[in-house]
This record gives sequence, C-alpha cells and structure tokens, in this order.
Amino acid sequence: MANQMTAAVLYGKEDLRIEQVPVPSAGPGEIVVSVAAALTCGTDLKVYRRGYHAIMLKPPILFGHELAGIVVEVGAGVTKFRIGDRVVALNSAPCDACYYCKHNQQNLCDDLLFNNGAYAEYIRIPARIVEKNTLHVPDQVPFEHAALTEPLACVVRGLEESNAQAGDTAVVIGAGPIGLMFIHTAQLAGMRVIAVVKRDEQVEAAKIFGAEEVIQTTVVDDVTAAVRNLTPNQRGVDIAIEAVATPATWQQAVDMVRKGGTVNFFGGCAAGTKVELDTNRLHYNDITLKASFHHTPATARKAFELITRGRFNCREYITGRAPLSSVDEVFRKLMDRSNDIKTAIIP
Repeated sequence: MANQMTAAVLYGKEDLRIEQVPVPSAGPGEIVVSVAAALTCGTDLKVYRRGYHAIMLKPPILFGHELAGIVVEVGAGVTKFRIGDRVVALNSAPCDACYYCKHNQQNLCDDLLFNNGAYAEYIRIPARIVEKNTLHVPDQVPFEHAALTEPLACVVRGLEESNAQAGDTAVVIGAGPIGLMFIHTAQLAGMRVIAVVKRDEQVEAAKIFGAEEVIQTTVVDDVTAAVRNLTPNQRGVDIAIEAVATPATWQQAVDMVRKGGTVNFFGGCAAGTKVELDTNRLHYNDITLKASFHHTPATARKAFELITRGRFNCREYITGRAPLSSVDEVFRKLMDRSNDIKTAIIP
C-alpha cells in the first residue's frame, strides 16, 4: 500500500473535504480494510447538516460508517481474519463489562466504541470491533449489499423492542431510507404494513418494499383517521413506528396506535425538542412508548442473515453509485431531497 490515501474529512457544517491522509496501519488485534463500498446514511446526512454528532464524532474527523471491503493488513493476535478476506465491519462495539451490557442493553454501553472513516480508500478497524462486530462476507454477496448490515441491525432491534409479532398491523411514518427499511423488515416478519409518506415518489417506493396500504399526507385531510380507517373498527394499529423525527409525527404515532399498542419513537428529534402527549389516553389505553437507539451484536447478526440469505431486497435499496471524489456533491444532492434511497460510494 502507498503511504497516503484519499479520504473524506468532515470539518464542520456542510464542510466535507476530499483530502490526502496517511494510510492507517493495524495495531494489535486490529485489521485494515480496503473499502469496496461505503453507503450514505440518514445519520451521516444529519451530521453533515449540523457539522457534528454529540456521541459518535467531533470534527475534524474522517467521515462515514457503513462499509464492506477486503482485509489488507492483519495486526498481531488476530486469528479470525486473514489478508484477502471479504468482511463487513460495523461502526461500533460494546464493552460487555458495564452495567448496561450486563443487563442486555449493549446499545447503551457506557464505553461504546465508535469507528468512522468509511468514505476512504482504507479504514482501520479497532480490535474490539474486529472481535465482536466484524463478519465474513460470502463470495456471492456484493459488498454494497453487505454494507447495509449496520442500519438494518438498528431496524431489526427496533422491531424486536416493539414486541413485533407476525400478523400484527404496523404503521411506519416516514419513507426515507430508515422508514423504507422498517417497512420491508416488518413485511418480512409477517406483519401487515401501512406506510405514511409525503412525496409522490415515496408512494411507489413504500409499495415496492412491502407496504400493503400507503397514506400520502398531502392527499388526505386527517392522516390519523386515514390510518385508523384501515384497521378493524378504527381501533388503530398494533405498532406505530415513527421514522421522521418531528414533534408532529411523534404525536401522530401515539394517536394512531390501538389500546394496548406500542409506539416506537425511532426518529431522534433535535436536542431540546418537547412533545405534548395526552396523558389520559396513554394511561387509560395502556399504551407503551418506546424509543430505540443503535444496535447490538445479536441484531447485527440477524440483519446480516437477512442480507446473506437474499431475503432483504438490497438490489432495490441501493439506488445510486458515485466515486469517492463526489461524496460532497452526493450529500448536497441528498439535502435537496434526492430520490436516491442509498448511494454506494466506491473509492
């Protein structure tokens, strides 16, 4: 390998630069991966807009976290991987020693180790992620499909935390990349899915990924009533997934769910956001409110299995491809509400 590589470095709000930086080397327990595909992500877009992420990264920093590629260097002590192996490495790994890890909440680990730098020719994978959250990619699985493992792991966990059951009716509010992923994953789990979308092109996308009915917010007068009318006796859905991240849609999700149902606030609103909820309805209707964040090693493996067994519709999900040199242009396009679901950045 050369001493320098091309990489995208985030300096602040909408300030993403393509630069030459040193090629990483593998320390004990680490590996270096030649990135074959890195995917755009709603979280990355949010960070690009804001210029930082309070938990995962502070600029200036290498950017991007959904990737798959080929091992090009192996550090001392690594036995699971060899040079030439095809791998997907997730963006974090828990310590498995703190209070939360011991209580089966590894996503809330006090020492959750994050890794960024997928928009680059090479990336170093820390030892803990090598050990806990790096997986061998079968030869028949395209790299860009394998790179979907991380966001899909978050969605799998979100459905598990919502106590999703086959035969349930779920509404998914939002048809961005994560909303579509929830629609498809819920459909694969045997659920009937109602999608709530805004734009015309999202109607067809929601149907492609498994929504049986689609409510377009710009067409109906009362979105909540429209959803309830699609359930027996207008009782509401069993599960409501909010994937937009606005106070209005958080409130809608609560209004759409049946007595005894579950609401998952998956979309994270900006810090300091307040939401008003009808406490009388929550209490006397025995409604469960749940928020889901991130993934665990177990849900990563469940997501990986959906991909490698060909159950998840990866081909339709990757809607664009671009070279590393165009990554800033890609994010600017996404800010203008591009029709692309996921763009694969190919270094």
